[in-house]
Amino acid sequence: MYRIFPNGHSITIGNWLRLVLAVQLVIVALLIAADVSMRWEFTGTSPKPSIESPVSPGDQVRKYQPVRPRVETPDTDLDYTIDQAADQPTRLVFSIRQSSDLKSVLHMHGKIAQGDANRFSAYLETLDSPPDTVAVNSTGGIVDEALQIGLIIREQEFNTHLSAREICLSACPYILAGGIERRVSHEGIVGLHQHYYETPGFMPVFLAVENIQRGQGRTMAHLIEMGIDPGVMIHSLTTPPDDIYVLVEDELIASKMATQLIE
Repeated sequence: MYRIFPNGHSITIGNWLRLVLAVQLVIVALLIAADVSMRWEFTGTSPKPSIESPVSPGDQVRKYQPVRPRVETPDTDLDYTIDQAADQPTRLVFSIRQSSDLKSVLHMHGKIAQGDANRFSAYLETLDSPPDTVAVNSTGGIVDEALQIGLIIREQEFNTHLSAREICLSACPYILAGGIERRVSHEGIVGLHQHYYETPGFMPVFLAVENIQRGQGRTMAHLIEMGIDPGVMIHSLTTPPDDIYVLVEDELIASKMATQLIE
């Protein structure tokens, strides 16, 4: 089958399809090249500091580390001892701890995996009494699961807490945002970066972009619903996934990601 153009030239439907496919491949190649150029660290450049190094305004981008060094130290905020392995659990682990100051504390530790929101709901149903506070310690994980957990926390009217020397990175801040009161230690680390959103294989570029925009819209809507300034998403959108933007204390308070900074 042919399509005739005004100048007398013709092109087959098959050629049209090949042309469309070629254009899509070129766009994909350009997107990949742009992504690689953003992430590439040229020989001779200084590596980004580790997540453990202090931050200051204007010097807040650190290398994203989905693992943490082993920590064995008393946590004076919650009156119990952290015994944290280098590799975080592959999914969230829930446990109840008692604190003289914060009463019953549900400690949430590990990567955020598929199904963790349902597991969290099921765990709450096993408790004789609900906790006062949910303490988080996570390198992040699946965004949609974090959004659901944050919403459950808000519906249950729990507070959230980030202790000294513990972390809340990537998707984890959407859980932290769910607390009525959000207490963050001066020595805790809250960090944001670009997220990966699941897209089916061979999806046309314009549909993949649409899916990413939809995901970003969900995260912004969640922050607004939780009373967080959505402007904090600027740091998420502009920081590559291999890096992490650590919020300084002024940003935590100004954005309302933290309602109180603690020792």
